[in-house]
Amino acid sequence: MLDMYENLLSKYIRDSNEQLLYSGQKLSRQSIENDVTPEEIISIHKSVIQETYPDIPKKVLDSFDLLLEVMIGYGLVYREHLALKNQQQEINSEIEIAANVQRTLLGTQIPQVSSLDIGAVSIPAKKMNGDYYHFVEDETGSISVAVADVIGKGIPAALCMSMIKYAMDSLPESRNHPSFVLENLNRVVEQNVDITMFITMIYGIYDTNTHEFTYSSAGHEPGFYYSAKEDSFHDIDPSGLVLGIDKSIKYKEYKKQIELNDMIILLSDGVTETKSEGRFIDRKEIIQLIRNHMHLSAQNLVDFVYKELERMQDFELRDDFTLIILRRKGL
Repeated sequence: MLDMYENLLSKYIRDSNEQLLYSGQKLSRQSIENDVTPEEIISIHKSVIQETYPDIPKKVLDSFDLLLEVMIGYGLVYREHLALKNQQQEINSEIEIAANVQRTLLGTQIPQVSSLDIGAVSIPAKKMNGDYYHFVEDETGSISVAVADVIGKGIPAALCMSMIKYAMDSLPESRNHPSFVLENLNRVVEQNVDITMFITMIYGIYDTNTHEFTYSSAGHEPGFYYSAKEDSFHDIDPSGLVLGIDKSIKYKEYKKQIELNDMIILLSDGVTETKSEGRFIDRKEIIQLIRNHMHLSAQNLVDFVYKELERMQDFELRDDFTLIILRRKGL
C-alpha cells in the first residue's frame, strides 16, 4: 500500500492531473481498509519529496516533521474513534434486537367487539418502550384493559414493563377485580424493582353485557370520559399510590356506566406532557383535538391525535406516548 502511494506521488510530481487526484481518493479508502496510518503516508511523502528535490530547503522538510507529529496524535484519536464507533454499532444492533423482542413479548391484540369501537397507539420515545398497554377478552365477553408507565425511558424502563406484563399473566384468577390486580402487582414491584424507579398504572374491566366500566388506578395519568348525552368531557382521576411504594396499600375500585357513543380515554403522561413552543400543552387542547375529530373511528382518532402532537413537538417525542379510546357503539 505504501509502495502504491510512493508511485502515485512520483507520477503526480511529474504530471499532475485530475485523474491522479481521483486515484489518490481511492487510495485513501484502501489505506483505511488496510489499517495504514496517516503518519506512515506522510513519512513516505517526505521521503519522495526529498529524493525528487534534493535541494529543497531544510525548513520545508522540517515542516513535514511537524505534520508527522500532528498526524501521529490524529491517528491515535482516529483509531480510538473507530473502536468506539464499532462498539456503538454493536450496542445499537443489540438494542434493536432487544426492542424487537420487547415488541413481541408485550404485543397485544385489540379485541373485536360488536358493541365497542377500540383504538390504541403506543410509540416509544426511544427504541425501547417504557409504556405498556394490554387487552384481554374473557369468556364472558368482558374486556380488561391496562395502561402502565415507568417513570423513565430506555432499557431499564423496558425491563420493568416486561416484568409487569408477566406478573399480570400470572394473575388470571383476580383479573375481574382491578383493585386485586393492582394490589398483587404492587407487591411484585415492591420486591423486585429498584426504589428509584416508579410505575403508574390504570386497570379497568369493561363489561360488554352491562356496559359498566370498573377501574382502579395506581397514581396513573388521569384519563378522560366523554358523555355523549351531555356532550362534555370529564376527568377519570381515581386516587391511588404508585406501584412499589407500600406493599400493604389497598386500591379503590370505581364504576362508570357507559351509554351509547360515550368514550373512555386512557393515556400516559407522554400525551399530556407534550411540549410545544416552549410550553406544555393544556389538557383542554387534547380534548379539543379529540372533539374536533370524533367523527373518525377510534383507531383513526388515536392515530390522528398522535400525529398532531408529534408534529407539535417537531416530530421528536420527549416521552413514551400511549393513547387508548373505547367508544360504545350500537349493535
